[in-house]
Amino acid sequence: MNTWDNGFRGKPGQGISHTLSFGGAASFFRVPYQTDMTGVDVAVTGVPLDIATTNRPGARLGPRAIRNASLSLAWERPWPWHTDPMAALRVIDCGDCEPADGDLLSVSHIEKHIASIVNAGAAALVLGGDHFIAYPSLRAHAAAYGPLSLIHFDAHTDTWPSSGNGINHGTMFYQAALEKTVNPATSTQIGIRTTNDDTLGFHIVSAADAHQIAGRDIARQIRERVGNSPVYITFDIDCLDPAFAPGTGTPVPGGLSTFQALNIIRELKGINLVGMDVVEVAPAYDHAEITALAAAQIAIELLCLHAESHKQRR
Repeated sequence: MNTWDNGFRGKPGQGISHTLSFGGAASFFRVPYQTDMTGVDVAVTGVPLDIATTNRPGARLGPRAIRNASLSLAWERPWPWHTDPMAALRVIDCGDCEPADGDLLSVSHIEKHIASIVNAGAAALVLGGDHFIAYPSLRAHAAAYGPLSLIHFDAHTDTWPSSGNGINHGTMFYQAALEKTVNPATSTQIGIRTTNDDTLGFHIVSAADAHQIAGRDIARQIRERVGNSPVYITFDIDCLDPAFAPGTGTPVPGGLSTFQALNIIRELKGINLVGMDVVEVAPAYDHAEITALAAAQIAIELLCLHAESHKQRR
């Protein structure tokens, strides 16, 4: 087993244990770094890519920033969850998806990397990187589970048709719907506050709606819509208002607070969660690491949600 214990937890599944928060090596939430997927429930991986951005670059440094920020959260069971995800799940950090032979990361390369996790029987928690990386991740999960219900937190729908032959971080869900990788009829987008008249059939909970509707009611709508279908949650950090997440490439005023987003996630217990990502953290525009910290908190909450789903399916 390819594992290094200096600064990490000893073994997957051993639960929360206190480790120096400001020293040692930085894996996500202090879980062991290893590439062996034997017996693993969740593998955390970074995809440091930002060549698909349409505004400010820098999200390639997001995975490192999220890992670093997670260290200050790794000393206790996440509140208010009753399940310790590190005891309920065997979680590892398998490092980053890296270019092959010096080439730039591509759809097929990222998809193959995520598929190596999914095909080993683990769920992937992907740290971005710009939001484009969700597209190859969705393809890898759909190959294993069939069409996915997408729960999408964002300021933007990312369902604009491509103006050329390529796909960028604002067009990939249009392509995913076109390919039937995701099923818009069972999918929901939360926090939207930019104009796109063609919803493609996605259920939209705008940022204005989210400010008026209780989180538990939004979550109830989402749960009813997804039913028992396999679910992928993608969280673009610009879903949050720039007051809570300034460190991102395309900030839009009027977004959700960190609490509102976490409250919705916590009310989603019972869904069939098979994959997840947190993307678009651009540390160069951050202040006091509040964006990275919010992303790390969201990522660990997604792990808690997966642990609850995992426990219910046993």
